[in-house]
Amino acid sequence: MPDNGWPADRIDTESAHSARIYDYILGGKDYYPADKEAGDAMAREWPALPIHMKANRDWMNRAVAYLAKEAGIRQFLDIGTGIPTSPNLHEIAQSVAPDSRVVYVDNDPIVLTLSQGLLSSTPEGKTAYVEADMLDPATILGAAELRDTLDLTRPVALTVIAIVHFVLDEDDAVGIVRRLLEPLPSGSYLAMSIGTAEFAPDEVARVAREYAARNMPMRLRTHAEAEEFFEGLELVEPGVVQVHKWHPDGTETGIRDEDIAMYGVVARKP
Repeated sequence: MPDNGWPADRIDTESAHSARIYDYILGGKDYYPADKEAGDAMAREWPALPIHMKANRDWMNRAVAYLAKEAGIRQFLDIGTGIPTSPNLHEIAQSVAPDSRVVYVDNDPIVLTLSQGLLSSTPEGKTAYVEADMLDPATILGAAELRDTLDLTRPVALTVIAIVHFVLDEDDAVGIVRRLLEPLPSGSYLAMSIGTAEFAPDEVARVAREYAARNMPMRLRTHAEAEEFFEGLELVEPGVVQVHKWHPDGTETGIRDEDIAMYGVVARKP
């Protein structure tokens, strides 16, 4: 567990946090006892939870590699970055194109503290970190770090990975994503993974209750609701599918549909 002298007034070590639970379940080290307790409780309710979380991470790797290699994207805006886990998004993109430029956005002070791991860019490229809330697109888009790193006259990949299930209806997740995408030019992309309970409804509902009991209510979406994020965009084949079915690379052997509670989607802005 971390021992980095994080400011006590900013880090709540007594309450579980979604990013730290994710880190714990994926085998990381940046979590506290409350996060371990929560992760263990959730995995008891749904033993496939670690498989699901790893599959989401693997999908992110494939989606970013596709965007850099097949789509030729050289600029990325990553919303809700979470605790750095190698390979990070910029490492994947820069392994394909060393001149890739990445802006990470998160509002968790732990992510800020660990953000040095997100800033180890290649000499040809650039990375930056913006501390901001996803619910405030104007602040994100107006941040000096973003404007100094990305050229918004050229295509950008907006990545919103495993975060919108924590955005409730009253906060209008679809509207937030559209406001983030609006200033990006034609040829930009939107890549998202979106939580769903359609394939293991009872198990995922129990996990959602564990999150809600720790003040992290969730809004899980149907296939039709996931599609709403991509209205007016051109879906990359195979469209809105579970993450393990999007451009599989052979590492998904043995994963059952009921092990996965996340859709993975990539789409192009015309």
